[in-house]
Amino acid sequence: MKAFLAKRSVGGWIATIAIYALALTWLYPFAWMVAASLKPDAQIYNTALFEGDFTLDNFAFLLATADKLDRPFLGALGISALVTLTVTASVLLTSGFIAFALARMRFPGRKMFGDFLLLQMVIPTSMFILPLFVLVKEMGLLNSLWALILPSMMSGWGIWMMAQSFRTMPEEYFDAARLDRASLWQTVTKIVVPLNKSIIAIVALFTFTGTWDNFLWPLIAISDTDRMPLSVLLATFSKQYGGYAGPVMAGAVLQTLPLVLLFLLFRRHFLQGMSLSLK
Repeated sequence: MKAFLAKRSVGGWIATIAIYALALTWLYPFAWMVAASLKPDAQIYNTALFEGDFTLDNFAFLLATADKLDRPFLGALGISALVTLTVTASVLLTSGFIAFALARMRFPGRKMFGDFLLLQMVIPTSMFILPLFVLVKEMGLLNSLWALILPSMMSGWGIWMMAQSFRTMPEEYFDAARLDRASLWQTVTKIVVPLNKSIIAIVALFTFTGTWDNFLWPLIAISDTDRMPLSVLLATFSKQYGGYAGPVMAGAVLQTLPLVLLFLLFRRHFLQGMSLSLK
């Protein structure tokens, strides 16, 4: 240990201290949000970070009293969970099979399809909002959960990420599958998926996070408060009932908590997938 410390240069120590300082700066807003969610409104701005009377009243307010203000947070939490899980499952299923076809099969227009995926990833998503709104309106799906689910059931980014990983697999695996007369479903689920868990995990994590935190499209597509996901409902509550700072912070904690737990549970796969995607 002493030898290790002795080898550290002055510049190395400065860089380490700077990294920790930046990490604390990044974590401070989250710590303040959690502390504010546990304090009465009168103490949020008048006390230090770890001072005040900590209580769970703000969370109790969200789960009970907020319904009387036409802000059903518990229902919005369920809608967010339903939409996010449905979209994530659909993206994994469609991305897996389409990526397998793109990476391991030969068909007319294969290269053009891959180029189209790259082009779609470069174009900002906000440019598709207006035509998507017109399409969903013509289909009669506005102000319904299908308006949140249907446009996100496939992901060009997910297809591209999985295809890059599938291309690196040795051909011997697929030769063995063909000799055993494995179907397409068996080849993907029993050979491709187990050997690409890390990249599939990162696609699942990013899809879950992006869908759970999605704000712009649900704000446009949903108008009834009883059909809004948590991200939009929390924003409308904050705008209309700005004096309830504590409950707003409690809602933000509830919205952030599933993402934190998901990252902690699948951190190993997330880091492995990130390293593979950088390669």
